[in-house]
Amino acid sequence: MKKVSFTKMQDGTAEDYAYLDQLEDQYKLDLPQRLLTALAALEETLSGYKISRLEHVLQAATRAHRAGESDEWVAAALLHDIGDELATYSHSEMAAAVLRPFVSDEVYWVIKHHGLFQMYYYAHHCGGDRNARDQFKDHRYYDSAVKFCHEYDQNCFDPEYDSEPLAFFKPLLQRVFAVPKALDAEQRARYGEN
Repeated sequence: MKKVSFTKMQDGTAEDYAYLDQLEDQYKLDLPQRLLTALAALEETLSGYKISRLEHVLQAATRAHRAGESDEWVAAALLHDIGDELATYSHSEMAAAVLRPFVSDEVYWVIKHHGLFQMYYYAHHCGGDRNARDQFKDHRYYDSAVKFCHEYDQNCFDPEYDSEPLAFFKPLLQRVFAVPKALDAEQRARYGEN
């Protein structure tokens, strides 16, 4: 296997970085599969609920899909809790960071803040402020976040719900994560987007 010539980035050559760019391009194309693998791992996570975290996100994505939401919103519903394993205190921000290059500002903002908006349903039982989301009352995406949490999060813990399997969402993830939205002309040419 070929390796670069440097041990410090400052000593790399144009050939080294061209080689790494090739490898990185392939790695980026494999993102949907890595996301599916990470989602599958949610089957063995946080206990106490009637369903697994995987089933929770499958219910969310299935509900969004059946409601006719766009691919971006369905992908967001599927990935909204992907950060639970590693970003226990900031899972919303982690999920939003994964989605950011591929979705609209609205979808990004809603996922970034869904943890706070979700508190409306339970914080008052735990000594918290269920109305903490009101700090964003005048934000243009406030209503979208309320809708997302009400329709595709708080109600997705039902062991009787007939969710689509994870494999059902693979083509959707491949579409959404095909090419980042915010690419310059050179990057678009590299990824084949005109």
